[in-house]
Amino acid sequence: MARLTEFQSKELLRSSGILTPKGAVGATPEACGEIAAQLGGTVVVKAQIGATNRAEIGAVRVVSSAREAATAAREMFEATEAAQILVEERIKVAAEYYVGIVMDDRERCPVLLASASGGSGIEQRESTIHRISLDVLADVSPKQFLAFTIAAGLPEDASLVLERLWRLARRSDARSAEINPLARSENGQLIALDCRISIDDYSVFRHPEFGIDFARETAAPPTELDHIAWKLESDDYRGTFFFLQLPRQHEGWPLIGFHGCGGGGAIAALDALSRAELEAADFVDTSGNPPASKVYRATRIILSQPGITGYFLCGSGMASQDQADLARALVKAFREENLEIPAVLRLGGNGEDRAAIIMQRYAAGAGAAIETYQKEHSTEFCVSRLRHLVEANKQTPHRPNLGSAGEMRAQPPAAYSFETRTGQIHYEHALCKLCESKACIAACQPDILKLVDDLPVLAISAADAKRGRCTECLACEEECWNQGNHGATIDFPIAGLLAYRKEHASSS
Repeated sequence: MARLTEFQSKELLRSSGILTPKGAVGATPEACGEIAAQLGGTVVVKAQIGATNRAEIGAVRVVSSAREAATAAREMFEATEAAQILVEERIKVAAEYYVGIVMDDRERCPVLLASASGGSGIEQRESTIHRISLDVLADVSPKQFLAFTIAAGLPEDASLVLERLWRLARRSDARSAEINPLARSENGQLIALDCRISIDDYSVFRHPEFGIDFARETAAPPTELDHIAWKLESDDYRGTFFFLQLPRQHEGWPLIGFHGCGGGGAIAALDALSRAELEAADFVDTSGNPPASKVYRATRIILSQPGITGYFLCGSGMASQDQADLARALVKAFREENLEIPAVLRLGGNGEDRAAIIMQRYAAGAGAAIETYQKEHSTEFCVSRLRHLVEANKQTPHRPNLGSAGEMRAQPPAAYSFETRTGQIHYEHALCKLCESKACIAACQPDILKLVDDLPVLAISAADAKRGRCTECLACEEECWNQGNHGATIDFPIAGLLAYRKEHASSS
């Protein structure tokens, strides 16, 4: 989910008629001090970060002057890496409540939540939360909101807040919209002192007004590589590519580029790595039948991380997605990287035998130790093999390629080329003419190639290929490399990756 900052969330609440404290955000300690001076009196200073325990970590403070506000803001900027800090008036509170609307995955519908006991620690008071399921297609009447409010033990005027919050959640495609606390001030007003709104990742494109450039909810600000990876996912919804760099926890452990295939299996594989004292540099999941082009890009992004000494791919062992597509993506990325660090791959499920052949064929001539296993091999066994290979390689870190892959490569001269949905395919006919196998034709899974004058060309229109008839399976390039004359090259650009690699080359 893409989480809005507290200030953004409060702007939404205000636009919906829900009261919030007066305040503004500052990007410097001096700006925060000026805001405090304008508000006058005692103010609350809040770092705009994703943590839910801000008060515990010193990211929320009550101060009584502009100078104290500037000092508190300076310390928060240094300690939390917040880009902005909210400074707002302090409200004297007579009572605190909790209200929220959350999409419940188990019930497959939005759920209305309320508690007469709001404020810090609401998670530990789950038994006090009253809940009711809502029909997203049906309207909810004011009488229904009032009945729910009374049943939950909240004052009757809170029903209007719930009604407005419901309309806000529907309008903004919110996965969750929570106010905690909804406070009764000493002058009798209901005011949202704190709130949390998260937008559905796949609706972000409908809401440019939120300025969301990274639709993931994370505890720390996203890294540059997180942004590069998210751009790929946001532009290509075929399957899933989830990438998140992880903070270093164990400096003495070998750092591993991690590649999961399927959420549950990926999490189990992370646990297995940790038990073997191997640290994952990232969490990645490519699942839901992504095209090979997407898995290829994922692999190159994983291998762009400085200091990784091994590569580990682990699926559930019973995946429905074609493991041969996965293997071709890995081979293309490994070949272009000139991989020199060990890789252990657990490719289990649909097409695992073909996938094993593809990987073993590449591994036979590779400069790195690459071992491929299938569903009968446990995750723990695969991790033990990786640990052995990393140590045998003396934990030598990977050196990302800075000059021969993807967008770095010049287009072949006099090539027959056509665009795919996210890349470009080139057949260098001067080489194809000397090829005896014409292996690319038989390998083409969507059957979109034909021979004209004994040379590979499209059997469909270029427009159809670009619209998606070319499934970007990478089979033509892989078989051309193994059985042909190396006349096929496929480019799948990754915006910003080369600049990132050059910037971080010294730390690799």
